[in-house]
Amino acid sequence: MNVKTLLMGAAATAMFAGVATAKDLTVVSWGGAYTKSQVEAYHKPWMAKTGKTIVSEDYNGGMAEIKAQVEAGNVTWDLVDVELSQAISGCDEGLLETIDHSALPAAPDGTAATDDFLPGTLHECAVANIVWSTIFAYDESVMGDNKPTTIADFFDTEKFPGKRGLRKNPKANLEMALVADGVPAGEVYDVLATPEGVDRAFAKLDTLKADAVWWEAGAQPPQLLADGEVVMTTAYNGRIFNAVASEGQDFAIVWDAQIYDLDLWVIPKGAPNKEAAMDFLAFSTATEQLAAQASWISYGPARASSAALVGSFHNKPELAMAPQMPTAPANFGSAIQNDFEFWADNQDELNERFNTWLAN
Repeated sequence: MNVKTLLMGAAATAMFAGVATAKDLTVVSWGGAYTKSQVEAYHKPWMAKTGKTIVSEDYNGGMAEIKAQVEAGNVTWDLVDVELSQAISGCDEGLLETIDHSALPAAPDGTAATDDFLPGTLHECAVANIVWSTIFAYDESVMGDNKPTTIADFFDTEKFPGKRGLRKNPKANLEMALVADGVPAGEVYDVLATPEGVDRAFAKLDTLKADAVWWEAGAQPPQLLADGEVVMTTAYNGRIFNAVASEGQDFAIVWDAQIYDLDLWVIPKGAPNKEAAMDFLAFSTATEQLAAQASWISYGPARASSAALVGSFHNKPELAMAPQMPTAPANFGSAIQNDFEFWADNQDELNERFNTWLAN
């Protein structure tokens, strides 16, 4: 079930279940600490500036709901935060509005937005807001002296016995499985593009299947660790950071073979408040707003000019945010960039195989 949060007024925020009216802007994202960062950095300031109301709705990703709304001619979502492969496929299928990049605000020094956004972050139907990563994490307080340091350790249930949390999706799981099986990070998609490579990835996942605890929402992995249901779990890096910084959890991130990706704003075709959606999109991807979001969660801004403005955690001035980002040099040595073209071309087929594998 989707969770809806009605954000009302310029200065105050009331949170309760609500239904959007025609004049409300419905903004859909991933919930939890991530949506909280957007509410603080984007929603509240935009509402203060415009006097408009935002209804914030959570989902677990994918294009299914957007497709259903567009095909039914009953679009209720105005702006949706999606992964890159979904933005590409949704645009190709005609499910999304095209976006005029010239309407995006320039950097503070006057650099045009098209020159300020990082490479690969502007697309015909989408504008990126963050760089994020799938990593794996563990609880320092229960792991003892023998701690995992590589993705191979995540797959080694003899050296590190116990349950593993894994996203219920082939994306990232297959890439990590190949690296754990000895494939160099730079060759992962070359291998995965072959039938033998896909077989190899699933064979490696087989070694964890009996110990797997599957998660779907980003808030679940930190909870699995906190409850002791798993000894390690894949997760979105920002969710683990938030559990440490905001909740005092003793979790550690292992950055080896992190899969980094983009999240982007898209406007569903036929959105009821297209003009307001574009205004919010431009506002939220301004240099200052992207930097402000990085004070709430450890996802990297999609604009070069935002980097210099990234400071400390919003309520802990001693906690510098730059070292917490996926793109920090100390974290980036074995990083793998999600190949959006590969996933746009192969998502349906690999989803089908993954679901069949889960059922058997």
